[in-house]
Amino acid sequence: MGLISTAEKNSITVVTLDRIHLMSQFNRRDFAKSTVESLVTYSLLSTLFQQELFSAEIKPVAAQWIKNIHELGQDLKGKKISQIQWKERCEKLFAQADLKDLMKFVDFGGRISSTPFREKGERPIRFKFPEVEGLPTNLIFGHQIFKLKKGQSVIPHGHNNMATAFLIMKGEFRGKHYDRLEDSDTHMIIKPTIDTKFKPGECSTVTQVKDNVHWFKTESDEGYIFNIHITGLNSGSSGRVYVDPNGEKISGGRILARRIGAAEATNLYG
Repeated sequence: MGLISTAEKNSITVVTLDRIHLMSQFNRRDFAKSTVESLVTYSLLSTLFQQELFSAEIKPVAAQWIKNIHELGQDLKGKKISQIQWKERCEKLFAQADLKDLMKFVDFGGRISSTPFREKGERPIRFKFPEVEGLPTNLIFGHQIFKLKKGQSVIPHGHNNMATAFLIMKGEFRGKHYDRLEDSDTHMIIKPTIDTKFKPGECSTVTQVKDNVHWFKTESDEGYIFNIHITGLNSGSSGRVYVDPNGEKISGGRILARRIGAAEATNLYG
């Protein structure tokens, strides 16, 4: 009495072995799971680390370029330089842009590329620049990227109380600019100044006093234009004024262009 029988001993032995077997299976599964999780975590951290290093190399270059545009815009709006001086300096600055850096900076391969085209006319894509140390968060200029497919246009228009600049990011365009000479309630007298093909890395600018009216038509399968615009240079409202540049030709190479609405301009040239 008080002793464990052979059957009981065998039962205890079997239970103990089963427990060891189950623990062994659990430990192997747990080990495998931990190993996989560790590898995934390492891979993720490695990827993030590489991306952060990559961003660290790119961001200061593009951010400094954006900052230079901002400071130049401050000089223009503060009347430290003339519109013609801004135009010349902005074109020089835009010519120095590193397109690869800029495209990474604005996440061109993400939201920009995935945004659908419009049926007619340009698709304006507005976005925020990444926050980078040294880059002002309240920039002097507005910015957007125009997305177009072959045959579509940044429709012909002039600019009231604005200075703007355009950098071709991707694709090819036929670009036309006109000086804005006179205005009436129904017409604008314009004179052609630029008529050329624009390729990636090339730019143009608009001011109230020079090349005020422009029209860009996409000649490649798709095209993207980086745009900045500085408004409120003087008192009064700022904005677009749409015209039909295929108007009556008058003396001195000038054109009597009808002032039209955005819908008609898009229908004619979009």
